[in-house]
Amino acid sequence: MLGALLPERVHWAEETGTVDGPGADDEPRPPWLFAEEEALMARATPGRRREFATARLCAHRALAGLGVAAAPLLRGRRGAPAWPAGTVGSITHCAGYRGAAVAPAARFLGLGIDAEPHAPLPSGVREEVVFGPEEARLRELAARRPDIAWDRLLFSAKESVYKAWSGYGGAWLGFEDAEVSWRLDARDSPQPPARARTELPRASGRFQARLLVPAPPGTGPFPRVLPGRWLVREGLLLTAVAVPRPVPPPPHRTAPKEYRR
Repeated sequence: MLGALLPERVHWAEETGTVDGPGADDEPRPPWLFAEEEALMARATPGRRREFATARLCAHRALAGLGVAAAPLLRGRRGAPAWPAGTVGSITHCAGYRGAAVAPAARFLGLGIDAEPHAPLPSGVREEVVFGPEEARLRELAARRPDIAWDRLLFSAKESVYKAWSGYGGAWLGFEDAEVSWRLDARDSPQPPARARTELPRASGRFQARLLVPAPPGTGPFPRVLPGRWLVREGLLLTAVAVPRPVPPPPHRTAPKEYRR
């Protein structure tokens, strides 16, 4: 699913399905997990440790695709993974899904992915996530596709934006600090027929997030409007934000004297 959301030069890996099962609590440390990584989860519940291990497996696979040598992936600022030098990346996990994406820092300023169960936000959470004109936009989208949990999708989009922003060095970003607008892919725009509504919904599209806070000082230019993609599939929703690094214009070359006019 991540492959449908991310541009070229971004490497990704994902695992679906449950991490629980008979005897799972007694399983030894997975062979792909470094001892330093296991130590990060020493006090976590068995289920959280398994989720962490599978997410780290995805991260190691994605880094290997980028040609980065295997090494412990520890914690950095605010508990996010401390990605190897020269890379940007993001990890996400929820019930039934774990994923990771990495890219060269020479080509991307930031990267953020998020996965959520496809269900409305719990009571009381929507008011903490939706601000300004976003409420009207969600009502319009719900009229077109009532089978999509648009409030949860907005939550996920802002999580992806935060991860991309934080990886670039940005300070704390609240839900009120980014304004999101949406676009449905043409083939997904119409409301599905009644029979199809009994099935798991499928949809995809793009979004834009306009940052309402200035870029962190001393970090260089960071776009105020971030492009993103989203999809709903198999009872899950995913969002992704990849911020390309601006390509500097080629240096101006002065023509040789004999060709000047």
